[in-house]
Amino acid sequence: MISFGELIIWTQEKFAPFGLFGLFTLSFIESIFFPVPPDILIAILILNDPSNFLIIGTVATIGSVLGGMVGYYLGYIGEKAILEKTFSKRKIERMHKLFDKHGALAVFISGVTPLPYKIFTIGAGVFYINFKKFIIASTLGRGIRFFAVAISVYYYGDSVVSSVDNIVLDPRFLLILVLAVVLYIYFKYRKKIAF
Repeated sequence: MISFGELIIWTQEKFAPFGLFGLFTLSFIESIFFPVPPDILIAILILNDPSNFLIIGTVATIGSVLGGMVGYYLGYIGEKAILEKTFSKRKIERMHKLFDKHGALAVFISGVTPLPYKIFTIGAGVFYINFKKFIIASTLGRGIRFFAVAISVYYYGDSVVSSVDNIVLDPRFLLILVLAVVLYIYFKYRKKIAF
């Protein structure tokens, strides 16, 4: 199994030389099929140029959401066949129940946590989640996650990257996640609109 250090080195070699374009590409393909999360490259680029942390967070978010839209479309046209080629029927059923119960909130949660966002982008298309709500949930989820990483690395530098094996599990990130979920629930029930 590849270690966190090896993953950082591999990401540096393959994507970091291309800067923001490399980040956009990684964010885009990770939302459809690629296993390496953009968080590592976000940290690398910010450590190299801290003044660009907002641009880096923005590029990662845009690339990821656009990739998510492609994943949604693939799920929409491929329906369950595309999921059945990759995942067990049990996992597909579990995902279906999750979408039935939570709708676009499932996409938001996968976008902001270490859950595999790519599964939910394709699943959202398969299970006909409203596309506008999908875009909103993806933008909020991915934006919160990537800006949390960007801001953490900007303010705390190497200590954030080296303190944990997975950047997104940093306690500051988890605090932002909890606040985001609380705000989402508050606005959902305050306006009484099904998301």
